[in-house]
Amino acid sequence: MYFQCLEDRSLRLQARVNPILRSLTLEDDGTVTGLLDALTYFKAKDGAIGRSAPLEFLSSTERQAVLADDRNGFRPSLYKAFLFLHVASAIKAGKLNMRHSYKDRPLDDYLIDRKRWQAEKEQLLERAGLTGFADPLPVLKMLDDELHRQYEATNRKAREGGNPHLRIKSNGRFRVQTPAVEDIESEPLRDSFPQRHYVPLAEILASVNRHCGLLDELRHWQQTHAPRKPSPAVLLAGIMGLGCGIGIRKMAQISPAIGERELENAVNWRFSLDNLVAANDRVVSAMDAMELPDIYRRSSGRLHTSSDGQKFEIRTESLNANYSFKYFGKGRGVSAYTFIDERNLLWYSLVFSASERESAYVIDGLMHNDVVDSDVHSADSHGYTEAIFGITHLLGVSYAPRIADLIKQQLYQFRSRKGQGADWLIKPGPYVNEAVILENWDDFLRLVVTIKLKEATASDIFRRLNSYSRQHELYRAVKAFGQIIKSIFILRYIDDLELRQAIEKQLNKVELANRFTRAVAVGNPREFTQAEKEEQEIAEACNRLIKNCIICWNYLYLSRKIAEARSDEERQRLLRTIASHSPIAWSHINLLGEYDLSDEKLIDSIGILNPKLPPGIIARFWEAAKLQKAA
Repeated sequence: MYFQCLEDRSLRLQARVNPILRSLTLEDDGTVTGLLDALTYFKAKDGAIGRSAPLEFLSSTERQAVLADDRNGFRPSLYKAFLFLHVASAIKAGKLNMRHSYKDRPLDDYLIDRKRWQAEKEQLLERAGLTGFADPLPVLKMLDDELHRQYEATNRKAREGGNPHLRIKSNGRFRVQTPAVEDIESEPLRDSFPQRHYVPLAEILASVNRHCGLLDELRHWQQTHAPRKPSPAVLLAGIMGLGCGIGIRKMAQISPAIGERELENAVNWRFSLDNLVAANDRVVSAMDAMELPDIYRRSSGRLHTSSDGQKFEIRTESLNANYSFKYFGKGRGVSAYTFIDERNLLWYSLVFSASERESAYVIDGLMHNDVVDSDVHSADSHGYTEAIFGITHLLGVSYAPRIADLIKQQLYQFRSRKGQGADWLIKPGPYVNEAVILENWDDFLRLVVTIKLKEATASDIFRRLNSYSRQHELYRAVKAFGQIIKSIFILRYIDDLELRQAIEKQLNKVELANRFTRAVAVGNPREFTQAEKEEQEIAEACNRLIKNCIICWNYLYLSRKIAEARSDEERQRLLRTIASHSPIAWSHINLLGEYDLSDEKLIDSIGILNPKLPPGIIARFWEAAKLQKAA
């Protein structure tokens, strides 16, 4: 009955799938016997298949069903249904790949070429700074010792009562609390800025431009024979039009000194994504050189960063948007993912589909920026996977996420420690799968070197790894290695109150940055009007540029106040106030523009006060429209 149902519904499916299969160029990995031959035959016959069709890819039951026809001994509709099912399954499993594709190529195509890797392995490892990881045995031995020491330290402190925030249940499950820090820096600094004077946003951008020259990065696409550079006012209007969600056309119409054609031309030819990223880097570099932002550092030798995403609806047709009932109901949207460090510098952002997991994009941000060098990075549960723990460890970044339902997380142990820790309060669970790590270590290194040398992005690689219907062997190895790093982190997280508070504190900063994003986007605070991915990222880069300029202006203003303090006591009091609040403040800035209430602007320019419609004409036409609709 199942085969009969497939055959009955096959005709409708063929009408949709036949032209797709005829257009695709697929290649196999040598493990799907006969499937590529069947596809070649299908294309050669233009879908009009007969008894000579290849049957090797079918199971014995499927082959028997296809040939069980009393009339001619072949059921073509059922054969095509089976072919479609096998092709879909092989694509999901990575056994069939699309030659001309961005997302569905073989995994090896995203990594450094295998022949090049074998010939230049030592040089590539040296360039990536991974020479110490060439041999996996000492690496695993070192992690084994570190994990065992952390088990002993965490359990010793718990047993001796040194961790009052830890609660261990009778079934062995544990729960740890994190008391709030007294000054969590999650509230904007307000009282230290002008109270009775709202600084225009255009003035903020112009002042920061004079300080660091951010507009110099908005170069024309044509390096030779480029036309005359537009005025700074036009470029600033473009930044505000895109970054505030106002729109270029509307921005030109509400700005008397700006021409619409001139503004559109400047945006089209100078507002590339690379230019805007460079402009942001200019502002971030200027803040990085200041002394005042360093008062927010937890440690002078380490920099703590974090990232988080927020959802924006897309009402137009967009390939980058996807459905998310939780956030958009029946609509579609994207995630704008923002990175911030503990000095409140917004050093990277990107936009991707709302249905994609955020974890792979964490590594994209860590590898992209050349201004901010992260030592510890935090994210929420959406930015966490065990594989990311493994990758970040080899990249030299301590990954410190806030994991929801920590009680449900499994802790791992090396098999060499079997039988140890019988008296521990926090006990390990499964053993580390060392075999799969050792077997795939060479490919694991090749993957990390590919990311470190920026020959492919982590998001592209993990998108392909996660697309397989069964876990790829390399992904299993990365995940198994990450389980070691995750176990060490969770034990430290349980044991170290300051670490837990630092993570909460840093994630509060990125939450405030998300509120800041909505405040700046006064035109459309909850949606993107752009359809293309690059246009969305350009708008997001403009929004981030405005936020960075406001933060930079705030730092410059506060530095001047500190310099003008009348006494050391006043200076220290001001520094304590600054250190206990966030410089991400915007209540003193006029983000809404100015209103012209002069007499000439109060005149009716449209003529709506003198309608010339005959009396009763609206009611007559409305009745006629209702009758027509009823008919």
